Amino acid sequence: MASVRQVQVTFDCAEPERVARFWSEALGYVQDEASASDPTGVGPRLYFQRVPEGKVVKNRVHLDVRVGTGLVGEERVAALEAECARLVALGAVRVRLLLADEENESCLVMQDVEGNEFCLD
Repeated sequence: MASVRQVQVTFDCAEPERVARFWSEALGYVQDEASASDPTGVGPRLYFQRVPEGKVVKNRVHLDVRVGTGLVGEERVAALEAECARLVALGAVRVRLLLADEENESCLVMQDVEGNEFCLD
């Protein structure tokens, strides 16, 4: 049985180059027109394809940008807030902070430049 060696995440969007530029800057990836690639080759390639219809409902799949790994409490929230401020300056939108509970650590829900949801985790 063959095993999968690589995964590409594809986003439907109206302006592929704009969305690729945002995610390249957000993740430290290299942009190539309508795609963004991890320069280390570790992370998945992101591809942005133009579609005629706009986004209508919540994403069923989203990216978690792991900025708070290993942090808890106020230290974690501070790291999430700092990254949120950086991404808002790139065009992202802050949606809401979800504080830690018995099962989950704090995370911050955001939207990219075309309204695709993602989390700072």
